[in-house]
Amino acid sequence: MKKFINSVDTLLDESLRGFALAHADILRFNADPRYLARTSPRPPGKVALISGGGSGHEPLHGGFVGLGMLDAACPGQVFTSPTPDQMMAAAQAVDNGGGVLFIVKNYAGDVMNFEIAAEMLDGPHESLLVHDDVSIPEHQGMGRRGVAGTTLVEKIVGAAAEAGYDLAACKALGEKVVHATASMGVALTSCTVPALGRPTFDIGEDEMELGVGIHGEKGRERAPLASAAEIVETLAQTIFDELKPGPGQQALLHVNGFGGTPLMELYLLYELARQYFSGRGVDITRSLVGNFTTSLDMAGASITLTLLDEETTRLWDAPVHTAALRWGV
Repeated sequence: MKKFINSVDTLLDESLRGFALAHADILRFNADPRYLARTSPRPPGKVALISGGGSGHEPLHGGFVGLGMLDAACPGQVFTSPTPDQMMAAAQAVDNGGGVLFIVKNYAGDVMNFEIAAEMLDGPHESLLVHDDVSIPEHQGMGRRGVAGTTLVEKIVGAAAEAGYDLAACKALGEKVVHATASMGVALTSCTVPALGRPTFDIGEDEMELGVGIHGEKGRERAPLASAAEIVETLAQTIFDELKPGPGQQALLHVNGFGGTPLMELYLLYELARQYFSGRGVDITRSLVGNFTTSLDMAGASITLTLLDEETTRLWDAPVHTAALRWGV
């Protein structure tokens, strides 16, 4: 394993300190317990948005702390849920009188620890569960995982909170966006977790893993490596069948890299996916391409489609100033 690393034990804190120093105009890092909090002014009564999860998915979630998105993020160790005390401390630091909305990806550890934190909070609070991974049957086990669609949920709901939506309205909007969003990913390689020092699974040079999550786990099936067009058709068809968009439906198309795929290839996938959806009557009016929900150094990508209406389009376009997303400011 070749990594820029001093020690597995110190890697996360060293990285977070560097991240906070690089973006000191946007956020600050609290070391014990770990959380990242927004430093820009927040109006009294604004709903506080808090998310979090295991590290290794950068820029999710810390890269989305700032104006128009999250008020705080709680990073766990690599692929490991943050703890309730992190979430409690973050909530106490950023609650500004409007209540707290936890945005939670649907993984057992995240769900359990955010539930514990929520039970310990005294003030108004709600939780929003993201479950956009359509590679998993809806009613299997814990249900569908929260993956790259989380970025889109955090942006749209973050803009709503910034605009003065109350806690109930922010949660209702988030649920609308979650149900209008579907994602599916594919991996060409595994990823290397620093604590393991090796890939999380073996895969041949002529193979691909369809339906992967973001924690280095295997997907729903192993298949022979196909052309980019064939891969996109497989992912996009599953997404289209799930959302069933009508003719002329406006949508946001997000092509997300898992950390080890060049932008040249991600834009190729975007062009192919846009062709696919446009050819079936979907009007792609907004786009996002790049590494936003990664899996360390995994070579692979996911496609996400979010159906838009006038409200969600306006909120997507609203100003945002974070380490990873910036426009309109």
